[in-house]
Amino acid sequence: MSYPDQAPARRCAPVWLAAAVLALMAVGALAYAVVGLATLDGTVDRFRAAAGGTAAGPEETDGFVTLLRAVVVVSAILTVLVGALLVGLALGLLARRNGARVATWGVCGLGLLAGCCGLATLVGERATPLRLGGDRTTAELLGQLAEAYPPWWVPVNAALSVGQVLGYLVVAVLLALPQANAWFRRPRPAPVPVGFPPAVPPSPFR
Repeated sequence: MSYPDQAPARRCAPVWLAAAVLALMAVGALAYAVVGLATLDGTVDRFRAAAGGTAAGPEETDGFVTLLRAVVVVSAILTVLVGALLVGLALGLLARRNGARVATWGVCGLGLLAGCCGLATLVGERATPLRLGGDRTTAELLGQLAEAYPPWWVPVNAALSVGQVLGYLVVAVLLALPQANAWFRRPRPAPVPVGFPPAVPPSPFR
């Protein structure tokens, strides 16, 4: 005898779509890390060439280059870790783990905040000149560093920030749909059929 609660769970379209979006974002994070490392040497070369026309000495230029390399490498490592986290969350969602859904909501909140901050930083850097209280050399080096990046770097970063915000928002909404709630709801134990107790043969000692 079968019961509705014992039927195999069907695929939940919103959950599968949310997992696909997370996987796509993980691939994008990996690609961003690889591109950032691949363009690092060219950026450093252009920066060194431009820094020769400023008042900065070799030590100051080397310090900026060291800082740039450290920032890019650390950013790439963190980006790869975030991508691995997104893949793990996607697998947890497909395994119907409610804890994975709660964790995904938390990551979505942090991702939305990070994406908005990144986009605001990019807009602020282009809209407002950087002022460092009279430190002309540092200001010149920072200006040359911004120009040393490839021309497509800022538009790509802006597009990624917008895509990050939209992606996390879509995932959070999909996991809050009623279909997703039913998918993650724990199945109730199967009811035990009620019948008459088996007949007991009469005892010969009565």
